[in-house]
Amino acid sequence: MITPPCVVTDAGVLGHYRLRLTFCDGLAGHAGLPDLRDWDGVFTPLRHPGAFAQVRADPETGTITWPGGADLAPEVLYHRASAHPRRASPRLDCPAEPRLDLPIFASRSLAALE
Repeated sequence: MITPPCVVTDAGVLGHYRLRLTFCDGLAGHAGLPDLRDWDGVFTPLRHPGAFAQVRADPETGTITWPGGADLAPEVLYHRASAHPRRASPRLDCPAEPRLDLPIFASRSLAALE
């Protein structure tokens, strides 16, 4: 499993189930998340493009979140974004290590997305 050296710092919508993500180590890339359409629970509203477009980078959890509590593990996002990289510069305030004092917030693992 890939463990990114830092967190998601920016997220933007490129299309339904497709995001532009930036990480504080400088990686920026596009991530497709079409498998979200098959997930239930807090992910059900994300089937609607308007709800999916409400994604944001949450600085407290270090990943992306949506209203209603949906979020994804940053390791999964890093893996997907690194497959379609774009240029970016590292942020100076990027922590050297991921914050391990945060509660477990991601309900899906890398294995569940592949």
